[in-house]
Amino acid sequence: MTSPIGICCNPASGKDVRRLVARASVFDNQEKQAIVRRAVVGAIAAGARVFRFVPDTHDLAANALAEFAGEIDAQEVAAPRTASVLDTRRGAVSLRDAGCGAVITLGGDGTNRAFAASWRDAPLVPVSTGTNNAFPRFVEATLAGLAAGFVATGRAPLAESARRAKTIHVEIDGEKPDLALIDAVLTADRFIGARALLDAERLSLALLTRADPAGVGMTSIGGLIEPLADDEDSALLLSFGGIASVRVHAAIAPGLFRDVPVRSVRRIALGESVEAIGPGALAFDGERERLLAPGQRALLRAARDGPWVIDVARVLQRAAREGWLVTRDLQPFLRAPFPPSYASEWIGADKSR
Repeated sequence: MTSPIGICCNPASGKDVRRLVARASVFDNQEKQAIVRRAVVGAIAAGARVFRFVPDTHDLAANALAEFAGEIDAQEVAAPRTASVLDTRRGAVSLRDAGCGAVITLGGDGTNRAFAASWRDAPLVPVSTGTNNAFPRFVEATLAGLAAGFVATGRAPLAESARRAKTIHVEIDGEKPDLALIDAVLTADRFIGARALLDAERLSLALLTRADPAGVGMTSIGGLIEPLADDEDSALLLSFGGIASVRVHAAIAPGLFRDVPVRSVRRIALGESVEAIGPGALAFDGERERLLAPGQRALLRAARDGPWVIDVARVLQRAAREGWLVTRDLQPFLRAPFPPSYASEWIGADKSR
């Protein structure tokens, strides 16, 4: 059964303060529209024709999809157009209600966190257009769309094409709970400000679902000490400051290294709670979001109950094995001998040229 493909494009991603204080890439609106167009071309090649998209204040998805008028069924879903995180959160609910079988998100860790907060088990192809990009993938949009198309049309079942991501559940005394996908961090800050975590000396505690030495941000700090893959059923707990056991020279933002004092590191089981006590600021997936008053407590707990992240390479490997994009029976072709005329031409060719 064919389901719609959802598209959620965040016009604000890839434009925060880390373009000024670090050397992060800028993803402008023209490039985001081009990414959506390429993804749609890929999805069409897989047989998809039905698309639903979250409207945004710059009409990025609408303008990109307008190019395919008459070729596809593309409709916007309900979202408030507030130029805030509320657009992504409400849009996620609308895409879920529209029955989308795969969703292509354009953004960074924050965009996908907001999406997952409203649709926890969403089937995502997260395309990187953010800053640290620990959760989304660096993948050519054409292939991201192709994989999403094969999943949405039912040829590649989601359970065989994706792995469910880990999350961090955050329960705060007297307040509504929260969620992170990659890291939840307690800092000594008393304000939210520009949100980005840039002062290594103010870090207090961090819980990571992934510790990647090839990543950027908090995941890099953990990964350079104790790598933890997203397919491992555990989390990594780090404490900072005081009498540090080690100092890690880590890329805390694109183009920005800092010496980070790490006091302790240990793996913990999924479901095990970690206590963070204020005063301080809680940062989720690289951005300060919530303030803790003195003595206020937050409990952090990792679980494997996040979005289903579609593995583009796995889907396309299956497409190759089963010949989904080949218009003839592949096996006789593979068994056929090499044409003698080609062989003789190669053997007699002047290899000095």
